[in-house]
Amino acid sequence: MKIKEILNENKFVFKKKFGQNFLLDQNILNNIVSLANITKDTLVIEIGVGAAALTKKLSVVSKNVIGYEIDTTLKKPLESILSEYDNIDIIYDDFLNRDIKKDIKKYSFKHVMVVANLPYYITTPIITKFINEKIDVDKIIVMVQNEVANRFSAKPGTKSYNSLTIFLNYYFDIKKAFTVSRNAFYPKPNVDSAVVIFTKKIKKIKILNESLFFKLVKDSFDKKRKTLKNNLKDYNLDKINEVLNKHNKNINNRAETITIEEFAEISNFLT
Repeated sequence: MKIKEILNENKFVFKKKFGQNFLLDQNILNNIVSLANITKDTLVIEIGVGAAALTKKLSVVSKNVIGYEIDTTLKKPLESILSEYDNIDIIYDDFLNRDIKKDIKKYSFKHVMVVANLPYYITTPIITKFINEKIDVDKIIVMVQNEVANRFSAKPGTKSYNSLTIFLNYYFDIKKAFTVSRNAFYPKPNVDSAVVIFTKKIKKIKILNESLFFKLVKDSFDKKRKTLKNNLKDYNLDKINEVLNKHNKNINNRAETITIEEFAEISNFLT
């Protein structure tokens, strides 16, 4: 029985509050799985299992899949959809409230990957949870709103480049893989999506004081249209200018023109 038929048979109702738009396009699903290069010693974490179209494909190539699904009304349809699969465990709970390290402790694996079609409204909190809780993942491959994907992978000097871009790029090499039309989803959302690959940085930029670095970056972008001179009045502007001059820039530049390496250099100089 097809996924749509199982959902209908179980009288499943899509819930806007959970951002439920299920990806059922087989070509796109196959592309996502092949991008991940999953091996048989990999544990895959999926957030927002939905109708499990992606989950099934992940289970074929991985050792185990642990899926998180907040909507308990999907429990019965998912039992039917996943009845033939023995390496998939679904946790019906809010991913953001879980102790992920504890959840994955019972599995044996060499690699951990996150592959998911993320609910748009909690994309950033989900990714930052992996960082803040120091959950060691090799790769995160996620489908997100196209506009959000542009922010994650933005380059200095572009409109999408912001403090979140820098925060995430400190930990990961980020690449936008491909865009996905809204027509690939059921039901159809109001925006297009994109698949983004986060690969764990083997060698991070040298930062002497991480909290100062992240505060500096956040403050620099505080008022997007203002210059560094206006946003960083509480800092030693002479020192900041000294570093920027080496890169043919100055405190009259806006934050969006400063690279992550330059922010690191400023932060280390101020430490």
